[in-house]
Amino acid sequence: MVVDSVVRYGGKLNPLMSDSIASCLMKNPKTLLGVSTIGTVIIVLCCFTPILVILLGAVGLSAMTGYLDFVLLPALAIFVGLTIYALWRKKQYDAFYKTNLLSGSRAHE
Repeated sequence: MVVDSVVRYGGKLNPLMSDSIASCLMKNPKTLLGVSTIGTVIIVLCCFTPILVILLGAVGLSAMTGYLDFVLLPALAIFVGLTIYALWRKKQYDAFYKTNLLSGSRAHE
């Protein structure tokens, strides 16, 4: 019996696969919205403040500061897009459950 590929988490068995994190984020749009918002805030802080330049200088990697734009600007675009997608998913999720809860409560009356 192979048990190395599963983990007991919250009473459920989850496979240790890279897509298990993605599926967790996609099941609840609030989680996706939170992760994308945190990522966007971190990238914005790194883009528009000298936090990352100071950190790179402190660890001796100040020569890398010239290449930060090639990494941070695409990352900013990706996280802003992910946040917009998460807001769209949350709106659909809320509308779906609001419709189903209203129709379900009318059926019981």
